[in-house]
Amino acid sequence: MENSHKQPELEVRVKKIIEVDGLKFKDLNNSGKLEPYKDWRLSPKERAENLVSLMNIDEKVGMMLINSRPMGLSQKDKSKTSHDGVLDEAIVEKGETIFALSKVYGTTHTIENMHLRHFILRDNWSPSQMAEWVNKMNELCEGTRLGIPCLIASNSRNEHAEAVFGMNDASGIFSTWPGTLGLAAAAKGDMKNGGDASLISQFAQIAHDEWDATGLRKGYMYMADTVTDPRWQRIYGTFGEDTEFISDAIGRLIDGFQGEELGKHSIAMTTKHFPGGGARENGFDPHYEEGKWNLYPTPGSLEQYHLPPFRAAIEHGTSSFMPYYSIPSIKKSVVQEFEGQDIPFEEVGFTFNHYFLQHILREKLGFKGYINSDSGVTSKMSWGVEHLSEAERFAKAVNAGTDLVSDSNDVENLKKAIENGWISEKRINEANVRLLTEMFTLGLFDDRTYVSPDYAASVVSTPAHWEAAYEAHKKSVTILKNSNQTLPLKAENVNGKKVYVEVLHKETERAASYTEKARQECEELGLFTLVNNYEEADLAILFLHPKSGAYFNATPGLLELELCENKTLTALDGTTYQETTLTGMDHLKEVCDSVHVRGGKVIISVNFTLPWILGNVEPLADALIAGYDTFIKPQFEVIAGQFQPVGVLPLTLPASDEVIAVDENGNCKSPNDVPGYDKDKYMPEGLSYAYKDSDGNVYKLGYGLTY
Repeated sequence: MENSHKQPELEVRVKKIIEVDGLKFKDLNNSGKLEPYKDWRLSPKERAENLVSLMNIDEKVGMMLINSRPMGLSQKDKSKTSHDGVLDEAIVEKGETIFALSKVYGTTHTIENMHLRHFILRDNWSPSQMAEWVNKMNELCEGTRLGIPCLIASNSRNEHAEAVFGMNDASGIFSTWPGTLGLAAAAKGDMKNGGDASLISQFAQIAHDEWDATGLRKGYMYMADTVTDPRWQRIYGTFGEDTEFISDAIGRLIDGFQGEELGKHSIAMTTKHFPGGGARENGFDPHYEEGKWNLYPTPGSLEQYHLPPFRAAIEHGTSSFMPYYSIPSIKKSVVQEFEGQDIPFEEVGFTFNHYFLQHILREKLGFKGYINSDSGVTSKMSWGVEHLSEAERFAKAVNAGTDLVSDSNDVENLKKAIENGWISEKRINEANVRLLTEMFTLGLFDDRTYVSPDYAASVVSTPAHWEAAYEAHKKSVTILKNSNQTLPLKAENVNGKKVYVEVLHKETERAASYTEKARQECEELGLFTLVNNYEEADLAILFLHPKSGAYFNATPGLLELELCENKTLTALDGTTYQETTLTGMDHLKEVCDSVHVRGGKVIISVNFTLPWILGNVEPLADALIAGYDTFIKPQFEVIAGQFQPVGVLPLTLPASDEVIAVDENGNCKSPNDVPGYDKDKYMPEGLSYAYKDSDGNVYKLGYGLTY
């Protein structure tokens, strides 16, 4: 160890400090002696092994569960808080919220009596308030028998998006960048212009500094999944469909957040969702039963398209992996190989899948860290093992190689599996050593237990962080179509012209508030003369925010990708229903026609959270722009020619419903397991996968215009 004898600055709030050999150590178990686990001169693994030998079965069980934990500030009833309102002490009955898969107890009971030490923070308070909460959590932990600290995990917090549970629970508090697709669009644009993906490295470094200062030390991120099925609800959280680029980005993210190797200032990364969630069955997501299958109908697809980013994550030393909920389908796949060997598909979710976790991930790929399940695998999303009791599911997951079970406080069933002899003591100890080794490496037992709330606030408010993020928003803007050089709208071309601005959304209330904000930002830039009536406008700039599907429920039929309102669709059971992805389609056409009748121009920007089918919108636009949860203000700057467009498409946009049509046997015309840029190899005669616009541009991976 590099700092084996350099005295760290130790802070204790409950226990005492002891001196041995003129050095200071935390007396975490009040023994007055220096057991190896308290000795910062030893390696993290030696310390972890010693601590595990001192732990009882309940402490080991608690260590293997991670549960969502709200802050006291989010608790309306202040009598249900402790530690000056910082910690939440409410009891939530089973099923009361989507988090309460079993009964949730207050923070003190959970730490002291259930022995949990891993927690997911989803609340979005200020950096100093989060830091203060982390400190109080650890103060509580320090007072327990062995003084084992806790580790706080979070989903990503640095991308701009409308909040969706489990993806971006939090946005706008830390420096706020475009969505991950936007980061990909910007970085790939830099690469097209002769640069590299260092924008991703810069993003990771800045986000790292903010997390580290706040005390969030473990990230459930990023998605290393390759997009191959265009209807998958989670596409907006990925880096697109280019396997090689995703591998590069994942390596850069891990290097930025963790550093060269895991240490006292690292954010430990959990790369998800092994072995790739992109190969969906017609887009359905495994958060619900209809989406429980991963399909591999194409020879070699798993190894060629889906696994490389996970290999990159291992090469860069990711601390842990999160396996996907889904089950590999035997019936709807061809046999896949890995390194020349056929893969036997066991039809259970990847968290329960011994071959994938032990043979491929650990033995073949050489992964040394720990495996962290996705949320709710022993209760709600236990695909392939639904017939087993919850205790048996724990046994199946842990014996398959899962070390930490997510969004659960179900100590009873994990303990029952151990007491019944279904999981060996050796395996429980192995999981605990892996988990504690990470905590020792992160310095949580020594000088990184507590953080400074003031320092957290100052780091996050660093202007350079926000400026870099804003620059990335500008770079993410992708010009898809620019008929007759409509853009840029430079001052000399728009002099005296009247501009109409509006935002359309699936939800009309959001459309109204977004429109107001967009007009205000346009005024602030002072580039255009705005009018509130489109019938007076020479130019219309329209921002479309379509939405499709839901995170936790399947749509009655296939997920809709066209921009449409009240479109009649057929459900899987043969009944019909109406679907809307964008409210105000008639109004949109009216605005465009009105401006065109007067010889004006229409600029349309579409927000891509999914690879939308643009046939109902593109013909209305003289210029068409793609954003990816990109702020509206930087889009105005690009439109006005104040910033040269850089962004390119991180995925291929489908031509029409026809190219993703699904037959009565559930087979898709374009393969579910192959990225858009390669789908033409498998398309029926005379059908091309990518969208072609009225100017003849093809909207495929890497495409983007400039001026």
